[in-house]
Amino acid sequence: MTALPTVPDQGRPGRREPAGEPPATLTNPVLPGFHPDPSILRVGADYYLATSTFEWLPGVALHHSRDLVHWRPLPGLLRESRLIDLAGRPDSGGVWAPCLSYTDGLFHLVYSDVTNLSGAFKDVRNQVVTAPRLDGPWSDPAPFPSDGFDPSLFHDDGPGGDGRSWALWMAWDHRPGRHPFAGILLQEWDRAARAVTGPVHQVFAGTSLAHTEAPHLYRRDGWYYLLTAEGGTSWAHAVTVARSRTLTGPYAPDPAGPLLTSYRHPELALQKAGHGSLVATQDGEWYLAHLTARPVTPLGACVMGRETALQRVEWTAGGWPRLGGPPPGEGEDAAALPRQAVPAPAAVRAARPAARDATDHFEGPGLAPTWATLRRHPDPSWLELPGDGTGLRLYGGQSLGSTHGQSLVARRQQAAACDFTVRLAADPRSPRQMAGLVHHYNSTLWHYLHLTWDEEAGRVLRLGVCDQGRYTEPAAPEPVGPGPLDLRLSVRGARARFSWRPAGDGPWRSIGPELDTTRLSDESATQGDQATGHFTSWGFTGAFAGMCVQDLTGGAMPAHFARAEYREVPAGRADEA
Repeated sequence: MTALPTVPDQGRPGRREPAGEPPATLTNPVLPGFHPDPSILRVGADYYLATSTFEWLPGVALHHSRDLVHWRPLPGLLRESRLIDLAGRPDSGGVWAPCLSYTDGLFHLVYSDVTNLSGAFKDVRNQVVTAPRLDGPWSDPAPFPSDGFDPSLFHDDGPGGDGRSWALWMAWDHRPGRHPFAGILLQEWDRAARAVTGPVHQVFAGTSLAHTEAPHLYRRDGWYYLLTAEGGTSWAHAVTVARSRTLTGPYAPDPAGPLLTSYRHPELALQKAGHGSLVATQDGEWYLAHLTARPVTPLGACVMGRETALQRVEWTAGGWPRLGGPPPGEGEDAAALPRQAVPAPAAVRAARPAARDATDHFEGPGLAPTWATLRRHPDPSWLELPGDGTGLRLYGGQSLGSTHGQSLVARRQQAAACDFTVRLAADPRSPRQMAGLVHHYNSTLWHYLHLTWDEEAGRVLRLGVCDQGRYTEPAAPEPVGPGPLDLRLSVRGARARFSWRPAGDGPWRSIGPELDTTRLSDESATQGDQATGHFTSWGFTGAFAGMCVQDLTGGAMPAHFARAEYREVPAGRADEA
């Protein structure tokens, strides 16, 4: 993977550097691995990034920082079934595009719950919850306008504002012959009543880039600024800015074209740049958080999904935002404009530390924030952390092809080259009982090394591959005998290999061939008609590595995972198997 370009910044964002201390730097992506659709918020000296989680739980991932450089994962925000229930949600459905805001001593979280996204229709339930603290308690969800997705809230507080709040969302039009992205709508939000009130205003129809979505509203120097995503979610993705003197519009787009895009620049290490939100530091500097992706090859598969990056924003004398560095000339073709999307605006003092390398013995009362579960919240009926030295206990659920009742705990793949190792103890007595290590994208795209039972050989390891729902086993079953096992997944860019050994004993033994990781990507998962914009399946997530157990006999076989270890491989060792 090409090293990300960096440019020195002026110092640590949001606070001044002590004398003689080197300036802090940003290294993009600041949230590597599947962290799309960032909503950035500052409350006092604290910065928060909320990102989409789709079918994964807890709903809405959350990170905290004091300097915009070092980001610490916090527990996700939607951790109860009364806030989000994802049972049966389709692949890449569920929680889309959260917006996190703060006013009058309350955090407000707006999010889409997508129950269907195939074909001409998007079935969406937009909701808003509030809490005095980010760890809750959160209110029951209140319904938000739901004739589209990507909802957000704007609070017109501070000097010059009237203190009212406003709901924004994009409108979806399923009718043949019409562009499905039908513009940005705005309506007043009554915080006390927890409901919209008054007329609906269509404030922006979008530009020629089309696919206008993800609205966020800001006020600065007498102008209201509308930030939207355009160009679709792939290579042509972009961030567009429009502005108006009045809140209800009309909003005129920046004549220089999009603020941010990596379109037509395949040489850039970061691609798909778009879907952003703005934040101002305490010192009056502005930053843009946006999604991006790192393809394995130029314009190839993005196995880690869409990630979050930060760019510094400067303002022209005419009041338009620009990324740090000279703006391109006015009047250029907006569709071709190569905005300075993806060189990061800073280079770093302690390049990203190896903080993502971690070994978890599952000794705490709950899962660490790096772990996610698939479509169901942790519950003693299928997940236990006994605290007795046995580690994590999972009880067998439904198959990896199911959208209900899976017993799966996983973490995001955050580097192109990494190793993931688990220690497993289980006692299957049927071919329909399985436990093991999975490299997972969605219900139709995964690679799975699992311990199971064979009528002739007894306990065996099998390597299962699911490619667009087609299941194969590219290796013969391998007898393993009794006792715990260590299982390992080694990812090296576009290829991966599984291996195993008796727990802690001897060299690793490869099983099966090298596997193609590019199948575990948005590009592989997305199937449909580009001309109409109607798709039979979508890919909006990213690859995960994790532990899972299935028991298709209904017996809920237990499996114990005493340890899980994630290690990223330095660039110089990336070619090692």
